[in-house]
Amino acid sequence: MVRPVRSLYAGARVRALRAQLRLSQTAMAERIGISVSYLSQIETDGRPLTAAVALALAAAFPTDWTGIDEDEGARLLAGLAEAAAEPLLPEPPPEPEVLARAIEQQPDLARRFVALHAAWRRAEDQLQRLDDAYDTGAPSGGRLPWDEVRDWFHDAGNYVDLIDTAAEAIGATLEPGPDALAERLRERHRITLRASSGDTPPLRSYDPVYRVLTLDPAQAPESRAFQLAHQLARIELADEIDVVLARAGLPSTEATRLLTVGLANYAAGAILMPYELFRSEARRVRHDIDRLRRRFAVSFEQACHRLSTLQRPGARGTPFFFCRVDMAGNITKRHSATRLQFARFGGACPLWIMHEAVAIPDRILIQLAEMPEGTRYVVAAKGLVKESGSFARAPRRYAVALGCEIGEAGDFVYADHLDLTRADAATPIGVSCRICPRENCEQRAFPPSGRAIRVDPERRDIVPYRFD
Repeated sequence: MVRPVRSLYAGARVRALRAQLRLSQTAMAERIGISVSYLSQIETDGRPLTAAVALALAAAFPTDWTGIDEDEGARLLAGLAEAAAEPLLPEPPPEPEVLARAIEQQPDLARRFVALHAAWRRAEDQLQRLDDAYDTGAPSGGRLPWDEVRDWFHDAGNYVDLIDTAAEAIGATLEPGPDALAERLRERHRITLRASSGDTPPLRSYDPVYRVLTLDPAQAPESRAFQLAHQLARIELADEIDVVLARAGLPSTEATRLLTVGLANYAAGAILMPYELFRSEARRVRHDIDRLRRRFAVSFEQACHRLSTLQRPGARGTPFFFCRVDMAGNITKRHSATRLQFARFGGACPLWIMHEAVAIPDRILIQLAEMPEGTRYVVAAKGLVKESGSFARAPRRYAVALGCEIGEAGDFVYADHLDLTRADAATPIGVSCRICPRENCEQRAFPPSGRAIRVDPERRDIVPYRFD
């Protein structure tokens, strides 16, 4: 029998949360929709933490408040509130007190409703996996090595604690300055650094016998630092990487090798942007990417990628999704800590702002996007160009996008100039034409799977068919 949801005196925990987030009482009270005096009374245990305030805390700080209250009734209340607020349901969700009373009176029914919602989410995830397999051409019953590694990171929540904490420790011991990584490789590991030559040199090449690391001199300073951090991670975090590889148990040799590279890249980002320091600074500047990249001497893409990995239990960052798109519209990187599980999709809706950003380098574009089920996201996208260092080699052109759910917009500086309230302010987007139900989309490339199409020879719209 679940313990009933009750009024809790949790002043110390609320104060600890506010201190962790570095918020004033005024700022926290505004975020959860109560007065400053009410919050002050809660923090001093002058008033209990009611179901309504607990849900407001969970909604305002979903990654930080989760797990503070281990009471089974409170966890069930949070799950029931999330399920009842599913955008596909046409009616507004019940008030918190109604949900709390439902748990007290019918706890088994509440559990089943939460479990049913979770099962539906898993079914949707499976549908997206099938769509992804169709796009990538993976053989029936199997996945390509690249997909195995991508899915491993997705299932890990885009956070690898063993490596992240060890990399953070390395980052804390580095001397300040642009030459710290190179000096550490030379002094501690007797590695000689050389500049590569030739028309098409690799970005990085390491000879373990002669301990020579060769780098392409055409790389930007941020890319060079990342390659140095990658090599340092391969050496100093070899044991941690081996432990993670053994636990992963990927089925193919090539997938294991790809994961080795992926984990070293993950560690490189964590060395350059140590977790707690980066998380704290990101909150302070409201995730302004340009300010973050200058503070940590990293690239725009590296900072965006790192923000999508801040999922440490008890110290989570704002949930973001991150992706990278090339000139042909291919998604070459995808990570998500939001409900938008970009890591499963094989393609991208052409209405996403990132496709426009590819053609407009070095300018940040913003968008309010709405999924078919009603969830809205604030998205910032920027077109980037990586120089090749030679007229004979075309530069690499692509765009990166970072986005969060509209509930997190207050912590995302790029949302400041968007109208988040108007019903028609959002761009209606989807994830893939094969699983998108929108009937009147002028950008539709082909009909959704499993839906019969109807063609009227006497009528021609933008899309030459309709579907049931």
